[in-house]
Amino acid sequence: MPIYKVKNKETIELLFENWHETFIWSCLQNCMGDAYSDDPTQPRSAQIVAGDFCVLAGKVNNELIRNRQPYSQHDFIIMVPQDEQWAAAIEAIFGEKATPRMRYAIKKEPDVFDKAKLQGFVSAIPDGYELRLIDKALYEDARRTQWSADLCWNFPTYADYEKNGLGVVVLKDGEIVSGASSYIFYRSGIEIEIDTREDERRKGLATICGARLILECLERGLYPSWDAHNRESLALAEKLGYHFDKEYLAYEVCGM
Repeated sequence: MPIYKVKNKETIELLFENWHETFIWSCLQNCMGDAYSDDPTQPRSAQIVAGDFCVLAGKVNNELIRNRQPYSQHDFIIMVPQDEQWAAAIEAIFGEKATPRMRYAIKKEPDVFDKAKLQGFVSAIPDGYELRLIDKALYEDARRTQWSADLCWNFPTYADYEKNGLGVVVLKDGEIVSGASSYIFYRSGIEIEIDTREDERRKGLATICGARLILECLERGLYPSWDAHNRESLALAEKLGYHFDKEYLAYEVCGM
């Protein structure tokens, strides 16, 4: 069965109706990512790929699950099934290569943030650390190091990041030790990515970066969306003012 790259995103909108995730919005709004379907004009099945995420909707289609084209240079993808049928098909196709994980969706509430509280977190930065917005030099520094690469990786050039991305980092002795940045963007906001170097964790740096990026987003009229990959990420989100929405199943697929 052939697979088609979707040129007109309107043809797949109904398949993702009521699925309020920024990865979907970004692709449907032609901001980032690609989409594939089983039919170019009347699709019954569709796949959206943005960053390391692959979202599957409609009627189960094994060829879309196997479709490697969007991530052919990677051996890792996070697959999010629309329902149990898609989940069963992912498990049947990839077996032990697909590890099920529960992720935690966060409510999207534009007016929920306490700016004074967030500024308090930012002001608590320890001595010897510096908080800065990501500029060209910091963009390049972040991409050079494995632990921090995801902060800017989905923006292939600084010109792209400068136009569509936004982020902050904490520096210690001139080196990036923590950061919060846009993993992807959509028309009215970004999806936040937070990373801290392993030897600098448990110092509140992620809280400081997250708070500063949220404040910067609010100042610019952008929504700082958050999707928690584990309970620690959920706890940090709630500390910053977000509210838990629901759990959802995803599969981390390696060695494709």
